[in-house]
Amino acid sequence: MPGRGLPFELFLALRYLRARGQRANLSLFVWIGVGGVFLGVSALIVVLAVMTGFQDGIKDRIIAANPHILVVDRGSRGVAGASEVASRVRSIRGVLSATPFVVQQALFTGQGRGATGGLLRGVDLASPTVRAQLAGEVKTGSIDPLLRASGEPALLLGRELARTLGVVPGDHVTLISPESAMTGVGLVPKMRRFEVAGYVEVGLYEYDASLAYTGIAAAQEFAGLGDRVSGVEVKLDDPFDAKEVGRRIAAVVAPGLWIRDWMGMNRNLFAALQLEKLALFVIVTIIVLVAGFAIIGHLILLVAEKRKEIGILKAMGASAGSIGSVFLAVGMAIGLVGTAAGSLFGLALIWVQNSYKIIRLAGDVYQIDHLPMKLTGLDFALVTGATLLISFLATLSPARRAARLDPVEVLRYE
Repeated sequence: MPGRGLPFELFLALRYLRARGQRANLSLFVWIGVGGVFLGVSALIVVLAVMTGFQDGIKDRIIAANPHILVVDRGSRGVAGASEVASRVRSIRGVLSATPFVVQQALFTGQGRGATGGLLRGVDLASPTVRAQLAGEVKTGSIDPLLRASGEPALLLGRELARTLGVVPGDHVTLISPESAMTGVGLVPKMRRFEVAGYVEVGLYEYDASLAYTGIAAAQEFAGLGDRVSGVEVKLDDPFDAKEVGRRIAAVVAPGLWIRDWMGMNRNLFAALQLEKLALFVIVTIIVLVAGFAIIGHLILLVAEKRKEIGILKAMGASAGSIGSVFLAVGMAIGLVGTAAGSLFGLALIWVQNSYKIIRLAGDVYQIDHLPMKLTGLDFALVTGATLLISFLATLSPARRAARLDPVEVLRYE
């Protein structure tokens, strides 16, 4: 065949793709098909990368800001014997640390700046792991006042909470508990004054706007728990092994305790993100489907244009399979070129955004300060595989029509 060493079918397919002159309308369909596949693939890659990156970014913040597993009482009495529970949990393979904690709702009031609701979290500052994590989150001030064994208790406020209250390190805030205390004049709200030791910034707005940290003894006294605690918080070597480690913990603690892992506690959030990712994938796939119809339109016109050539080739001995392969190659070439170009463009956009963080986000709305992009191998294979499959399916009907042309009928009327 033509002296380039190309198979007969491929040579003809490339020749048909380079239509010019009076066949410019065919060339236009080629470019529409390639352009549609290009836009669809690049959009799909970017959309999936954004959704995966956004989900992983939030997941990383949640893992850093929260315990990976909580051991809590099923009722509201609190956990007794927390030291023993924590000791048992620490003996389990995969557990990095296990420390008691107290959490109590409170109304925070500043010095003449109104009030806002929040959570007081008492942590075990005797634990080096807890101290190191808390010290890493302190942006202004120090944790040293929280380590005082006597005197006025101190706390660390979330940055946004401190801003709302209008306080700075060294000021004081008053916390009002929803639990009432009995006095000589009846039930009155329980109040406690705390010194502001500094600000912490977790990186999640809803945490920074509502959370305050103090020592566990001060939190127990404010919450009226006595020697009980709200639960035991557990950090793991591998946060994604939380379900398996949770089952091991359940086997060594009292039956009345409830084991909750970070994935279960945030299940609704991740389910919503996954559903949104799926919905966007389906919507953007419509672009590829439109490109598929452009491929069909091009091949139908091409078959009509090349009827005489098809008849001559069949009369010379070309098989129906060879004729069909020519048009199959034309359609797949359009799909391959569009997929390759779209993939390279999408990957380039991901690299630029991750390197230079051009698109910034409002941290108080989206929990992260820039638009993260992360494309997994599975997502990339899904996009390219689905696109090539659509391109292949779009070629079947026109290729079958070309293969079934009767050379006698075609040449009789030419």
